[in-house]
Amino acid sequence: MPTVDLNRNELEALRILWEEEDGALKPAEIEARFSWPIENATLRSVLVNLVEKGHIRREIQGKAFFYRAQVAKATVLQTMIKGLARIFAAGSHQGLVAQLVETGDLTPEDLKLLHRTAAGKSTAKSRRNRP
Repeated sequence: MPTVDLNRNELEALRILWEEEDGALKPAEIEARFSWPIENATLRSVLVNLVEKGHIRREIQGKAFFYRAQVAKATVLQTMIKGLARIFAAGSHQGLVAQLVETGDLTPEDLKLLHRTAAGKSTAKSRRNRP
């Protein structure tokens, strides 16, 4: 399983690769989509680190390297949530969500969405547990 100790630049590169419908991008294409300026050498280090961590794959096409996400966004999110829950809520996902609700700048619409999402998940879970 890939490691999840990701820094800001690594997360941004992954975000860009996850959003790419065709899958593979050249470093210059990734750099152009960054939300902040990043030096070419820094980006190349980021990409090498992500390959070593198992999050992305590097492919050569002709003389150019292309990068594509190797791990699903949901997998990384789930692992990061487990880590946040461990650190901030003694491992409790429920406790983590409660803290996010208490400390977040949530609107009544946001809370309604959370309620609908939780209700839907609860219904789906009970259907799976039926014999």
